[in-house]
Amino acid sequence: MSEQIEQQNNKPLVDAEQGAATEAKLDAEQGAAQETEPMAGFQVINEGFSTLEAIEEAKRCLHCKIPQCRKGCPIENDIPDFVHELSMGNMGAAMSIINAKSNLPAICGRVCPHEKQCQGHCVLGKKGKPVQIGKLEQFVADFDTKMKLSREKLPQKTRGRVAVIGSGPAGLTVAGDLARQGFNVTIFEGQAEPGGVLMYGIPEYRLPKSVVREEIKKIEALGVQFITNCMVGENNVTIDSLFRAGYDAIFMGTGTSVPQNMDSTPGAKLHGVSQSNYFLHNVNAYNEGALTRDMVPLRDGEKVGVIGGGNVAMDAARTAIRLGADVTVLYRKTQEEMPAIQSEYEEAVKEGVKFEWKTTVEAFLKGKDGRLGSCVLNTPEGERVEKFDRIYLAIGSRPANRIVSTTAGIEVDEKGYVKVVERPFGMTTRRGVFAGGDVVHRPQTVVLAMKAAKEVAQGIAQYVDAIKLLEEAKRIEENGTTEAE
Repeated sequence: MSEQIEQQNNKPLVDAEQGAATEAKLDAEQGAAQETEPMAGFQVINEGFSTLEAIEEAKRCLHCKIPQCRKGCPIENDIPDFVHELSMGNMGAAMSIINAKSNLPAICGRVCPHEKQCQGHCVLGKKGKPVQIGKLEQFVADFDTKMKLSREKLPQKTRGRVAVIGSGPAGLTVAGDLARQGFNVTIFEGQAEPGGVLMYGIPEYRLPKSVVREEIKKIEALGVQFITNCMVGENNVTIDSLFRAGYDAIFMGTGTSVPQNMDSTPGAKLHGVSQSNYFLHNVNAYNEGALTRDMVPLRDGEKVGVIGGGNVAMDAARTAIRLGADVTVLYRKTQEEMPAIQSEYEEAVKEGVKFEWKTTVEAFLKGKDGRLGSCVLNTPEGERVEKFDRIYLAIGSRPANRIVSTTAGIEVDEKGYVKVVERPFGMTTRRGVFAGGDVVHRPQTVVLAMKAAKEVAQGIAQYVDAIKLLEEAKRIEENGTTEAE
């Protein structure tokens, strides 16, 4: 299998994003400027608290007898306890409390929808401003990284070998939890650098890549091995080959990497209509120095429409406006029904993004140069034609079938999401293969993917322990003795 992995290591970064590569190539041929300097406007927005600010904010906590903030957290983080330790200046103790439940605190502190979860349940928010729990979690995690407070004592890796496919939130969580429990874990990642959507899908100004890398370093410190540029399901690297290589269990944390299209809409395949996630991927790669400016399909001053109302739509709109575009989000429902994080919507409005509610695109029209020139919009006021130079689609995504199509026995539903069982929790219909996160539960937040993955990690541990016991029992039956004897 090592030869098969080596073959994959030579492929370029953009192979996984053919849509973006094609779009960018056409732009380059039409004269888009090439630049090598990082783009302006992508500085981090949320710089976080200073130490004094964090302690003062923590002191605002009322320490309720029945903490609603904890109920609002999907992983039931011990929020009052870590906030109390922070208020006393006990950063190490605060970090230990957070680490007991959260695998990616520096990330969750930045990108979780806090107003719908922990902060949204804070009693202080009923009549005033809630405790800024997300920023407090971010502060503690960043402080821990800077001061290197956390030092985990790890057990020997003797319980078994587990392969994890994908290094997004679910994959990192499963790997970290199992490594702490004494498993030897290897993560297989198709991109050039681990992190999945955290690295390639969320803009730098919202989630700095340096933060993602630090969280990954902590996973590596647990003894987890990363193999990048290795797409399982291609070049003979398959589920079956991993089992033959000696892995006791395999976890699929591959997310939903295939964007939904609008191919049934007239003109949807015109040059100028592309996917938001391809756009975001290439902008992130450019800012990291992996691509040149001509690989980012957008020119200064262009009129851009973003179709969708989720967080990906907000990210695409806010990224496009940073590149000098005139941006309008087109959403088929009302503002109140929009699933995007409220604070992301508010920031988008402040930055100049316009919104049209209850609006759909009926057709994409060709311009004089043969590419997208305008769109037919169906609005509450009636139908009209609006000029657009580019349209980015952010209407959802679904799982790739790369692994399912090369593996016998893994069942999926009608939309391609992997079916799992309750016992052992998270196992697919193929024995020894587990799945969790978005590939099972549909696109969700980072913390919800983490929650599901933590439960699956326990299922994997129980399964591997069980098969080891059965193997030992069989060996004893065959040999009539034990190793101790």
